Amino acid sequence: MIPIEQLKIYGYEKTMSELIYLDNNHKLPKNILLSGKKGIGKSTLAYHLINYLFSKNDEFKYDTSNFAINSNNKSYLLVKNGSHPSFYKIFLSKEKKNIEISDIRNLISFTNLSTLGSEKKIILIDDIEYLSLNSINALLKVIEEPNDKIFFFLIHDSKTKILDTLKSRCIKFNLYLSNEDRLIIINKLTNSQFYNDLCNDFKNSYNSPGDIILLYNFFKNNK
Repeated sequence: MIPIEQLKIYGYEKTMSELIYLDNNHKLPKNILLSGKKGIGKSTLAYHLINYLFSKNDEFKYDTSNFAINSNNKSYLLVKNGSHPSFYKIFLSKEKKNIEISDIRNLISFTNLSTLGSEKKIILIDDIEYLSLNSINALLKVIEEPNDKIFFFLIHDSKTKILDTLKSRCIKFNLYLSNEDRLIIINKLTNSQFYNDLCNDFKNSYNSPGDIILLYNFFKNNK
């Protein structure tokens, strides 16, 4: 389940609606922290907000009525291919233990580039719990600089604490899914009643949609 490929939001329609409302009233926070359990859709929500912001003047812009991304939208395709000139992403590489200060320095270089007209720059940092102390200190400096065109979206696994100095610079959205929402998402993404057939031991061990989809794919691939 790759977040950038999830074209429909399930379970966070209300949160997305609130974010759109804030943007329409010129009150969208510049630094947004999305916090919750791993695999519950934090990154998916971030990509939907990113597409909404980037695609306002595009053909096939974000569908605010159905909370859906159009797969033919130019901004979506550029972000997906890693070629959008106003989008920058940082995440923990598999071969590293931390997000290093060199990653933040590259980010700072990106923020110093001129923007195209009035277009916003959006920076997505996933796995922020893996930021090294030096990385956090460097990030705080750039986050604190006032710039109306730069937005930071930070993704946080809530089981791991982060420094209060970073948290205090952001508006935090605590994300969670009810059991009903979780069931709807799993059934939608698997196109089956797979979750209903799981024993309680599996349901208790794999308790996020992301975990369940991994389990589903494992069972499916191994018949």
